[in-house]
Amino acid sequence: MSIAENFASIQEKIRGACERAGRNASEVLLLPVSKGHSAEMVAEAAGLGLRIFGENKVQEAKAKIPMCSSRLQWHMIGHLQSNKARDAVQLFSVIHSIDSVALAAEVNKWAEKLSKRVPILLEVNTAGEGSKFGFSPGNLPVEEINKFPRLELQGLMTVAPYTPTAERVRPYFRKLRELRDECSDKIGAPLPHLSMGMSGDFEVAIEEGATIVRIGTALFGERSYPTKKSAED
Repeated sequence: MSIAENFASIQEKIRGACERAGRNASEVLLLPVSKGHSAEMVAEAAGLGLRIFGENKVQEAKAKIPMCSSRLQWHMIGHLQSNKARDAVQLFSVIHSIDSVALAAEVNKWAEKLSKRVPILLEVNTAGEGSKFGFSPGNLPVEEINKFPRLELQGLMTVAPYTPTAERVRPYFRKLRELRDECSDKIGAPLPHLSMGMSGDFEVAIEEGATIVRIGTALFGERSYPTKKSAED
């Protein structure tokens, strides 16, 4: 199927999931994940009206973003190393994957130097998997990170365990929503975003409150090189 046909199918599934949850489809951002896909494929997706894209690696983004329209925005969704914080602050409008206080401090430092404010999400390892990054659900330093003056804490992100049966990951999405509500109470401010759900499970994620779904394979097709499951699929 073409990107246009895939996009139409995804939109229909988003609408269906929102109807089941009593939500408006306008509440959910489809974030196309362009990791492993060319600038030409990004341009094709942009021609369908998509304007915000997700990248998993800073180095790939540095090479790809200059080849794409300057009208597009980019979100960092993969693991971010502290030594790439400067580039991330320069390249991305939102960082989904803040997974330590030290990384938050580094991003805040470069945001200060570059006179920027950076919207962020905290990555939570809701399943406690050793292969994944993120804060543990019982140790979210939301109040500490919320004090960084150049960071705008907007919500939480998670990568659910891989399973061929999407319904099995519902508890992890529900847990993230509950954690988000607890964090909002702690800081006394709304945290509007839940970045959760990928090609195989985004409908369940939407039913549990996702506001951003990170979709790569279902939109662009299989990648041209093998890649391990990370913050996107």
